[in-house]
Amino acid sequence: MLASCGSSDEKAGGAGGRGPQGPIKVGYVVIQPGSAPLQQTLPARVSAFQVSEVRPQVSGVILRRLFREGSVVKQGQTLYQIDPSLYQASAAQAAANVQAARATAEAARTRASRYKPLAEMEAVSKQDYTDALAQARQAEATVAQNRAAQRTAEINLKYTRVPAPISGRIGLSNFTEGALVTANQAEPLTTITRLDPVFVDIQESAADLIALREALARAGVEPRTAQVRLKLPGGSDYGYTGSVEFSQVIVDQGTGSVTIRARFPNPQSILLPGMFVTAEFAQAVDVSAFLVPQSAVSRDPKGNATVWVVGPGNRAVQRTVVAERTTGEYWVVTQGLAAGEKVITQGIANLKDGAPIKPVPATAPQKLQAPPAGANSNPAARRP
Repeated sequence: MLASCGSSDEKAGGAGGRGPQGPIKVGYVVIQPGSAPLQQTLPARVSAFQVSEVRPQVSGVILRRLFREGSVVKQGQTLYQIDPSLYQASAAQAAANVQAARATAEAARTRASRYKPLAEMEAVSKQDYTDALAQARQAEATVAQNRAAQRTAEINLKYTRVPAPISGRIGLSNFTEGALVTANQAEPLTTITRLDPVFVDIQESAADLIALREALARAGVEPRTAQVRLKLPGGSDYGYTGSVEFSQVIVDQGTGSVTIRARFPNPQSILLPGMFVTAEFAQAVDVSAFLVPQSAVSRDPKGNATVWVVGPGNRAVQRTVVAERTTGEYWVVTQGLAAGEKVITQGIANLKDGAPIKPVPATAPQKLQAPPAGANSNPAARRP
């Protein structure tokens, strides 16, 4: 009789343990249109903000080099001293010519002033007065010419000290002390490069640029002043953000791309001219897209994105959506959803289309009840 009771209890307990299958409990989020940046990841290359090739403007022998190679120089700092002897002599000669021309001009002016009353009294002919006046004016012109020659000589003397045209880091010196240099020579004395800030030239394909303009023509997409971030060749993030300066209006015939130039601070000189980097920035913002958690989006065998939503009567409805990109931890859904819909993010593993569900907000805490202490799965084992 005990065996019979035990068998009966096992059947009853087993049936009571399974019970009827109720609605599946799922967690959902209510979606609303949000701002999703149209993110771009493009190759880029660093270029210097300023580059200056230092060349002599007068000819002569270099007496001294006044900088250390690889150091930072300031604009106007003297880099080379060219032998100034000949130019000092030329400047002195030009100054003497000015003094002589001034003396001649003074004598001509005095003569013309004396001839003026005599010509009025007809003591001298008017032609003599006219000639004297012309000579005085010619003497004044000679003074001006000699002043210009003196100024040229002084400028050439000044150019014997070769200054830095810009501030930046100076490179190797191509000429040593004692070398003869000439004005307008092809080879520069040295090169100065300004590295803070720097330019980053981003290459964007013409097709992507056209797609962006088409997106901007649609409602819900707005242009944006792009803040650019960089990834260095090793994959690490560059610590500063840059801003787009301009976009070129000509497509490169060789690459089919358009150059977008951004400006970056570079206080530690990490970015060097010629370095290849990766630029990440958003040229526009889609203000009508839906940001759906990535856990809620799956793919069917054809690769189409699908989500589960809470349908009428608390039933699961599978929906095909357009989700072509991500931003952070969200998929950007541009088609297939409406504002205010409840997208299921938890408990979607065993869902079937049209199955009854028990939806709760995804943020609600899930209560897990532990079994009683000493519980056993066999009810007969607990019978005394």
